[in-house]
Amino acid sequence: MKPRILFGGLFHETHTFLSTPTRWADFAVTLGTGILAKAGDESPADGFLTEARRFGWDVVPTVDARAMPSGPVEDQAFEQYWTEFKQRAQPALAAGIDAIFLVLHGAMATASLEDVEGELLARVRALPGAAKLPLFGVLDLHGNVTARMCALANGLVAYRRNPHTDAKATAMRAAGLLQRCLTSRTVPRMNWCRVPLLWAPPGTGTQDDPMRALTQLAEQTEAGDPAVWACNVMAGFAFADTAETGVTLSTVSDAGTERMRPHLEAGAQLAWKLRELGTVNYPPVEQVLAETGPAPAGPVLLVEPADNIGGGAPGDGTGVLRAMLAHCVTHGLLALNDPQAVIRLAGVPVGGTARLAIGGRGWQLDPGPVELDLTLVSRSNGEFQLEDPHSHLAAMSGTQIAMGPCAVVRHAGLTILLTSRKTPPFDLGQFRSQGIEPREFALIGVKAAVAHRQAYDPIAAASYFVDTPGPCSSNLASFPYRRLRRPVFPLDPGAKPGFIFS
Repeated sequence: MKPRILFGGLFHETHTFLSTPTRWADFAVTLGTGILAKAGDESPADGFLTEARRFGWDVVPTVDARAMPSGPVEDQAFEQYWTEFKQRAQPALAAGIDAIFLVLHGAMATASLEDVEGELLARVRALPGAAKLPLFGVLDLHGNVTARMCALANGLVAYRRNPHTDAKATAMRAAGLLQRCLTSRTVPRMNWCRVPLLWAPPGTGTQDDPMRALTQLAEQTEAGDPAVWACNVMAGFAFADTAETGVTLSTVSDAGTERMRPHLEAGAQLAWKLRELGTVNYPPVEQVLAETGPAPAGPVLLVEPADNIGGGAPGDGTGVLRAMLAHCVTHGLLALNDPQAVIRLAGVPVGGTARLAIGGRGWQLDPGPVELDLTLVSRSNGEFQLEDPHSHLAAMSGTQIAMGPCAVVRHAGLTILLTSRKTPPFDLGQFRSQGIEPREFALIGVKAAVAHRQAYDPIAAASYFVDTPGPCSSNLASFPYRRLRRPVFPLDPGAKPGFIFS
């Protein structure tokens, strides 16, 4: 008889310092058998479904809900998710289920819950028939993983690459561990360690230390100890004010805590030793443009982590735009999320002009909208397919992307893509779908931290991180943490390596 695997997904990276809440309507929700249509979309769900077919599992789908990184999720949204999940899970469990597999992020929070994933796992375990089932799943590398999550799950496996080019592959790896569990009848457990470290997203790329060294150590640990099924290094998501925010390590193993603790401690010691390499500082955008000039041999990237859409920022910051205007950039390209401007351009013919105020509405410390005379170049429905199926964006949304109604406009030497739905700049198809070839520009503004690199590094002549106003600033001391467990580096420079194990 085929193993019956209950499947669900809940994916959101929550920036708790943002004031605009994330509603249930902001989630892309797929119910029941509609989830099976995700096969082939290169998402983690696709990875699970691919292996489910190979292993001959009978997949019992519940609900998959995912939203772009943004502000605190409304309590009602989580409760709605749970209602949908429970409605489908209870009869399936009553009929007989062999295991559970979940696609999660690991850094979701609501107004009342700091650890949504931990709460979800607890509720799943409380359902009749689910308490002792093998429970496996996949996590984003930026999850703020808690001891509660690890105590309630048997095999959560995290992405190992940032940009997240391995999201589908990680789900496949986690599914493979579940198959190992089912065939060997050995049910592993998880062990966990918290390191008192916060790293802003620009410091968590896995091409560079500290994450490169930690990733290598995790791979060596798996190769060197047959009891270790998986070793996870979690960079954490620093823009979440929760007690457990920060760097963690965890293992999935069929051995006891005593055998796993040395592995976790070795990783924690290495993270602490390399802690300063995860702290990134960069110059104001005006300074960088003064050095590059208005028309460098490009493309030269002006990477703007403070308005990192992939970290929850609104994507309409005007810092780079203002600097390009001030320096009279002659061949610049950038994208702004501004649905109001797109609507106001609806009556303008292609080739026509309009004076509009664009950007600057999503963050209270931004100088505000910039008023410009704009020429409409083109408009579209904003839909495109990822050029790179392994794009970081596929981990969030699959390969079919919808930016909402869009307009391409020009002002002097600048070309600006205006979107109606904030879309992380993780794939060049975003611009090429609008008839724009990024290679042809001297300067490109990129609202990201690390995940853009898979797409943009191959075409870039040079790349600079630049400081601008925005809610994803890498100056972590500027955020009013209240719930975070202290002391923690770099907020407390004198913090000691007090590791916590479970």
